[in-house]
Formats: sequence, structure tokens, C-alpha cells
Amino acid sequence: MNTLTNLRGSIVAIVTPFVADESVDFGALERLVDFHLANHTDGIVVCGTTGETPTLSESEYREMMRCVVERVHHTIPVIAGAGSNSTARTIENCAVAQACGVDGLLVVGPYYNKPTADGLLQHFGVVARSTELPIIVYNVPGRTGRNIPVATLLELAQTNPNIIGVKEASGDMGQIMAILQGRPEGFKVFSGDDALAMPIVALGGDGGISVVANEIPAEFAQMMHLGLEEKFEAARELHYRYLNLMNVNFVESNPIPVKTALGLMGFLEPVFRLPMCPMQAENFEKLRGELVRLGLVQGVNHE
Repeated sequence: MNTLTNLRGSIVAIVTPFVADESVDFGALERLVDFHLANHTDGIVVCGTTGETPTLSESEYREMMRCVVERVHHTIPVIAGAGSNSTARTIENCAVAQACGVDGLLVVGPYYNKPTADGLLQHFGVVARSTELPIIVYNVPGRTGRNIPVATLLELAQTNPNIIGVKEASGDMGQIMAILQGRPEGFKVFSGDDALAMPIVALGGDGGISVVANEIPAEFAQMMHLGLEEKFEAARELHYRYLNLMNVNFVESNPIPVKTALGLMGFLEPVFRLPMCPMQAENFEKLRGELVRLGLVQGVNHE
């Protein structure tokens, strides 16, 4: 059964908090989940790119999902990042995620090995047939090195009932409009770029799978729902109020800025696992300045 049928709006790609010894800070994770539940986030993606998943062990991967599923307790959908550049490993990840009780899967296009269009069709088709859970395809060519073509995505949507949507982070509005125009009924299109989330919703999209929602869950959810209700003037006001924050979140590789911001906001320790590392001083000041401007942190000096 598709548990994501009614999912629209703001889906946060939640970070993975670490303590000083780089072990997972499950207490901070629970506080972050509570923060989202209190601020009307519509869904949570756990163990995605923003969660530094490539650095997690298999046991940490399981425990992260179990922690979020238990804390959410069926109030909103939990979606697990399950992709890999190995089809067999992706299938294993999907089975682990299903056993942990998640509601759906986010499966990124295979990275580094650059499959052909036929390889993409076969990869996602085999993965879809391996699980009962609904799948959102994640197209992020800036990280994978391979764009998922419109025709390929639409064929996947039409031939695999449990491929129910896409997180589109190609940045190509022409491609995104072609998907919106050609998608089968019920197929969801979520923005994977925060700065394009409101425009994509205005064009008929279903919301955003978001980084900035980590910092401003209530405001991002409000913007998404205003857009879905076609209250574009109010949605546009929020879009421009937070556009600089959306952009500064990517002044260095995600999730370095957003975890740094959450550290300044008091939610976690700004600890990373290599190859992620602390922000450069100049970029830190840009981020801190924007957080101060928005009233998310007080104007204090960085030591």
C-alpha cells in the first residue's frame, strides 16, 4: 500500500548529529524530530545526503531509521535514503529500511558509474520490484554525475506502480516542467533545490525535500502550503525573505553549512565526519550574518 499518497508540502532532509567523538548523538536527533513535529513539517527523510549517510556504519544506518520512526510514531511519513551505485546494495538497503518501519524510500540515481538510460531503467525497475514500499526517485546530477532523462523517468513512473514520485535537483526548469507536463496521474514532483521549491510548486509541483527546513521548518512548511493553495503573493514574500539563507546553505558542500547553522542555533554540536569538515572562516561569517539578520541566532562573535 502506498503510504505516501497524500504527502505534499515540506519534507525535511534531516541532518545526522554527532558528538565530539563523532558517534551519533541520538538525543539531539530526537530533539530535532520533535522540533519538526512541533513546526508542521509534513515528512522526514532520514539517512539522505544531508544526513552524511556515506559515513554511517550499517548499524548506525539501522539505528538512525529506528530512532526517527519511533520518535515520529506514525504522525508523519518517514522516508529512508536507500540509494547506492550498486543495484544489489540498494536492494539490501531497501530491505533494511523496510524492516526498520519506514514509510517510503528515496533512491538516488547511481553515482560515479554513470549508467546508460537503459541501465537506469533496469536499476530502478529491479529495485522497485524488490520492495513493497513506495519509492521516490532522486535526480541530483551535480552529485551523481548522471542526469535521469525525462523520458526515462516517465517510463519508470508509468511501468512501476510503486515509483510514486521524484525529487528533482537537476536545476533545469525546462526538464522539471516537462516532467510536470508528462507525469501520470498521482505521480509527485518534489523540488530538491530549496531556491526552486516555490517556483516548482507554482508550476504544479507537490512540495520540496528540503535542507533549509532544518533551520526554518515552520516557515518553509508555510511557504509550501501557501503555494499549494495558490496564495502566491504570501508564498513569494516568504520565498524572498529566506532566499539568501537557502543560497548560503550551499556556499560550501551540503550539509556543512546547515549543520553549522544548527550548531549556532543550539540544536547540536557542529561535528562532521571526514571528508566533511568545518566551514572556512569567511563562509562561516556569511552564514552567521544571515542567521543574525533573520533573528535565528543572536549577534555573537565566533571564537
